[in-house]
Amino acid sequence: MIKRSAPRSLLVLAVCWLFVVYGAPQALAHDQLKSSSPAKDAVVSAVEEIKLEFNARVRLPAVVLHDGGGSAVAVGKPEVDGPVVTAAVPQPLRAGRYVIGWRVVSSDGHPIEGEIPFTVKGAASATPTPEPSTAPATAPSSAAPSSAAPRPSAPVAGTEAADPAAQGVPAWLWATAAVLAVAGAGLLLVRRGRKEPGQDE
Repeated sequence: MIKRSAPRSLLVLAVCWLFVVYGAPQALAHDQLKSSSPAKDAVVSAVEEIKLEFNARVRLPAVVLHDGGGSAVAVGKPEVDGPVVTAAVPQPLRAGRYVIGWRVVSSDGHPIEGEIPFTVKGAASATPTPEPSTAPATAPSSAAPSSAAPRPSAPVAGTEAADPAAQGVPAWLWATAAVLAVAGAGLLLVRRGRKEPGQDE
């Protein structure tokens, strides 16, 4: 009798072990959030409604919304339709970071909660076109000659002609030539006066 009951005991132990390994976690698992709109860490341009979808029917939903500074943002009363919870956002959200806080009672009677952060992006602003500058272009300053610099003196008209030394001829040479010219002219006159009468000139 003992030998025949041994296989049955082993079978019962095996069934219990399978139940503990595979069945217990599923029995202890609560309902979970499947998806949300806006999604976690999403970047959106606007939000008009918050939508939460769970994997089973939920009840007694609560939904709150806070901005990046922790201030509460008004949302409508959450409504539940089976596994879906919705809450309206009546006012447009300014650009910035927000966090959705939610809490529901799952189908097994246990409360579950969580947070969904997201970001609202601002409208792209047009980049202003720089206006052309009306300031006159600065011309490169030319170096003006210094008034203190000595200027070469212009030669006085007639100086070179009046001064024989300026032409490279000594003054005494000019005087000697003049005396010789006068002496020669006088000698020529004397010779002509001494010619005999009747002689051809």
